[in-house]
Amino acid sequence: MKTVFLESPKMGPTKKRHLNPEYFIAKRLVAAKGRKSNISAPIIKIAIAAIAIGMVMMIISVATGIGLQQKIREKVSAFNGHIIISNYDDNESQVSVTPISIDQPFYPKFKSVQGIRHIQAVASKAGIIRTADAFEGIIFKGVGKDYDWESIKEYLVDGGLPQLSEAISPEVLISQYLANRLKLKVGDRFNTFFMKEDNTKLPNLRVFKIAGIYNSGFQEFDAAYIIGDIRHVQRINKWQPDQIGGFEVFVDDFTKIAQRGEAVYQETGSTLDTQTIVEKYYYIFEWLQLFDFNILIILVVMIAVATINMVVALLVLILERTQMIGVLKAIGANNWLVRKVFLYNALYLILRGLFWGNFIGIGLVLIQQYTGIIHLNPESYYVNEAPVYLNWFYIVALNIGTIVVCLLVLLIPSYIITKISPIRAIRFD
Repeated sequence: MKTVFLESPKMGPTKKRHLNPEYFIAKRLVAAKGRKSNISAPIIKIAIAAIAIGMVMMIISVATGIGLQQKIREKVSAFNGHIIISNYDDNESQVSVTPISIDQPFYPKFKSVQGIRHIQAVASKAGIIRTADAFEGIIFKGVGKDYDWESIKEYLVDGGLPQLSEAISPEVLISQYLANRLKLKVGDRFNTFFMKEDNTKLPNLRVFKIAGIYNSGFQEFDAAYIIGDIRHVQRINKWQPDQIGGFEVFVDDFTKIAQRGEAVYQETGSTLDTQTIVEKYYYIFEWLQLFDFNILIILVVMIAVATINMVVALLVLILERTQMIGVLKAIGANNWLVRKVFLYNALYLILRGLFWGNFIGIGLVLIQQYTGIIHLNPESYYVNEAPVYLNWFYIVALNIGTIVVCLLVLLIPSYIITKISPIRAIRFD
């Protein structure tokens, strides 16, 4: 290694210090980095902004897409369970027609199939609510003491849950949609008429009392369902106390609902049919699958835009640092070493963009999560406000994916450095 001696004016003519080539390179890089360019500065800012905006869009699209899917799945399962066990005559009907016995080997605990969280007995009956001013067709969903109210409780907006005791209870849970149309409130009583099976006699009259009002935002269910004691349905249909309309099964992992549904079908015997909510409400879940495709398109577009801007910024930096490249090559630096210098600089710019993108994107998601300032039309999206799902795993995955894709693509323009001649580069102005 060649040693260079320089005199230091501050230390006197007799004092000297040693400068090796590495020190010279470092000083050269610092000086080059310290000089600002009127050309590269705005381009670099645009590249950082593109990274930040792309990350904001990706975080919001994934958070809202997954959030909407989960919220709609929760609402559909709250009124139907994940898997529905019923008689073959009732698998296409919203009401219970043919009863089945509650004495089943899989009830009250479905031990033969793994992944089953809960099972409950239900029965449904169509009816008409009649008040002094209006009337509405409804489906009375009868439930028992085994009913899991937790799935409905989060939608409760007024009053409380029906209290099911030893005596048959007149209390029901009604939707805010029906309460507004019928001008009813908590504590009011109303008449409901149920047709008899033979349709030859006068309908059965039941007087219910509103214990609570719910609002799920899912108008298909809010406009139809009221929830009360299952014994009303049993008496109207002249069923025995051990006869019900069907079972609702809840699984602990929705992503495995198809496998769980098949396993439940194998364990229920030949006289019963099973149907998952994905099969029953296929039109809803097929619509939800479109969100996966939309999210993928947004991710690809945003990463492509960010990468293109970084390529332009890197090319500008290479052109502006042509003399520096020539000097580094002249003192022995190989092409890969010089390329790494620019790739490290590009990584620094990418990280700056990701920092601001994550800061803004996560901030917007948290604001929506805790305030719900963005509302949606429930008739189109089945929710009143835009739901979001914030998961650190997909945020980390988006950041790592952006860094990897950008750096891999930036290897291509950095190849220009290998074509730069040291002699011409040093003379480059």
